[in-house]
Amino acid sequence: MDIHRYNADSWNQQSLSGESEWCEPVSDAVIERARAGEWSVILTPNKPVPADWFGDLSGARLLCLAGSGGQQAPVLAAAGAEVVSLDISSAQLAKDRGVAERHGLNLQTLEGDMSAIEAHVDGPFDLIFHPVSNLFAQDLAPVWQGCAAVLRPQGRLLSGFMNPDFFLFDHEALDRGEALELRYRVPFASIRDFSPAQLEAARARGEAMEFGHSLADQIGGQIAAGFVIAGFYQDDWSDEATPLNAHMPTSFATCAVRLGV
Repeated sequence: MDIHRYNADSWNQQSLSGESEWCEPVSDAVIERARAGEWSVILTPNKPVPADWFGDLSGARLLCLAGSGGQQAPVLAAAGAEVVSLDISSAQLAKDRGVAERHGLNLQTLEGDMSAIEAHVDGPFDLIFHPVSNLFAQDLAPVWQGCAAVLRPQGRLLSGFMNPDFFLFDHEALDRGEALELRYRVPFASIRDFSPAQLEAARARGEAMEFGHSLADQIGGQIAAGFVIAGFYQDDWSDEATPLNAHMPTSFATCAVRLGV
């Protein structure tokens, strides 16, 4: 299976269906408030990113990595950044582009894989904004290495990612009201850990293939790529999204600084 192509098709279907909260562009009012200096964005489902993780966005060159859909990238552009939005989903990128064109924002969209950043964009960037999405990448090392390659020294990488323990459970069973039961292992890979019947059902529903990377690959991988972790928080989802919300954080966020002078 070509994971890149399959997941691109899956996200295009989700975006066009309009059923996902991650595919709904922000309102005109949100953009106007951002232009006036009143804005916030999320790396994870709920918590706003601390303002001091960004610094001054005025004129900053910012890469929004695998986070299109007409939400974060346009807000960051309205806040003053020069934004490049890189994503595998043409439908999601079209939503970024639509908001940008409607408001005359400094936002460029590029279709491409987060695992091959250097093939699509030229650095240096001052900031990379990478909301929860690397669960759709099979290998994280190229993602972190690509981020380091296009960031200037002392540039910042803001990342959101799933708690790997989230993938220990059978979420279809949880949705049916069954008891919490450990089913899989960390790191998780749906293409390896799902049964043939589960894979076929996931494909029939148009679901993207997911990878529950270990914290060693998430945090340790950033450090190995030449970053130092300068900020961290955890976030919940909602009780409607998952019953695990009552038991543990479902996602994490890091602020990493690229080493060098």
